[in-house]
Amino acid sequence: MRGIIRREFRAYFQSPLGYVFIAAFVFLTNYYYFTYNLYGNTTDFSSLFSMLFSVVLFLCPILTMRLMSEDKKNKTDQQLLTAPISLSAIVVGKYLAALSVYCIACCGVLIDAVITACCAGVEWSVILGNMAGLLLLGAALIAVCLFLSALTESQVIAAVSGFAASLFLLLIGSLADVVTAPWLKAAISYMSFNNRYQPFTCGIFDLAGVVFFLSLGVLFIIFSTLTLEKRRFS
Repeated sequence: MRGIIRREFRAYFQSPLGYVFIAAFVFLTNYYYFTYNLYGNTTDFSSLFSMLFSVVLFLCPILTMRLMSEDKKNKTDQQLLTAPISLSAIVVGKYLAALSVYCIACCGVLIDAVITACCAGVEWSVILGNMAGLLLLGAALIAVCLFLSALTESQVIAAVSGFAASLFLLLIGSLADVVTAPWLKAAISYMSFNNRYQPFTCGIFDLAGVVFFLSLGVLFIIFSTLTLEKRRFS
């Protein structure tokens, strides 16, 4: 698995993709940091992390669009499928490589927090709680987009599918306001990424949110593995 992780992680920086993703994430992070913290003269990072919710939803499909589709397009997936390594290890290796790049991009938030702490008091427990929510959100979304990338050989289709899924996840919470059936309203609220993410932005380490994001990530990693399994025997 370590070989897969090294291969995929290196591929991010052998092309502009890794640099563009990190640069875009850091730029938007610092834009909101300047807008809400420096210009607003506050050490409260809740608004910054709230805005990063949408940033993550729309940047993660770019990060994951090539993970599975590129191998399928270049026919190098056959080498992986016949290699002496389990399909789950291939999927998890690709997933962890993307997650590593995502974590590097998220470090920009910690740098902003350190800069703020040099000038004023910062509640590190709240910052770390927010970071946990940001990482869990990314971990779940990367797994979803990885599965979408496994369904096609086109990176463009993988990216567009990821954007569509992100838009759905962004808007699903608002559907709870228009449905009348109590059980359906509760189900939609439970599945809302925004509802699961918001407690972290308030400094609350929500165990239910942790279980939700981790379970969703594991579920879509399994889906991706099953997709590869189907391709092996097709």
